[in-house]
Amino acid sequence: MFCFECGPVATNCYLIGDDATKTAYLIDAPYGAYGPVMQTLRDNGWTLTDILLTHTHWDHTADCARLLQETGARTTVHEADLYRLTDPMAHTIWPLPFEIEAVHTAITIGNEVSSLSVGSGAVLDVLHTPGHTEGGICFVDQAYRRAFVGDTLFNGSVGRTDLPGGDMDVLIHSIRTQLFPLPDDIVAWPGHGPETTIGHERRTNPFAAERL
Repeated sequence: MFCFECGPVATNCYLIGDDATKTAYLIDAPYGAYGPVMQTLRDNGWTLTDILLTHTHWDHTADCARLLQETGARTTVHEADLYRLTDPMAHTIWPLPFEIEAVHTAITIGNEVSSLSVGSGAVLDVLHTPGHTEGGICFVDQAYRRAFVGDTLFNGSVGRTDLPGGDMDVLIHSIRTQLFPLPDDIVAWPGHGPETTIGHERRTNPFAAERL
């Protein structure tokens, strides 16, 4: 697994490859991700089969269209967050010094979807975790004891909820009912900042810890 910190707000994206099948999938596609993702694919002889979006704030999707056009990867997003992907410049909140190309071919999933199979055959659990955005989702790889949690949960913090579609009560409910039931040793890989574990955040997170 490769983590790339990209763009003006240091957004993490994660490229997970499988040498047996020579395929890879990507979690989020921030501005600036195209270069390191494509180079890593070439270096390892991998084909990108899937782009999985934890949510559709611009800092997580700005290079999605370019990567999709280059690789033909299947792009998956929660249906409640699709509107930012198809009209990104209308929902940046503040002006950006670059244009984000719309994506109109994404596959949408709803709350009834509990798992996804990516190109390598890996199966990821899908958790709907609204609160940061309406259609926030987290992807859990039980085989490798890791969860890609986007901007839902951070090391010692939680996602902001002061942007359109955000709701702190909903976010905390999502964390406590969807993420905190996971085993303690699951490593949580967030959209910004360093990794943490579910157990550590359940015990100590100042916003969502169960003791609060």
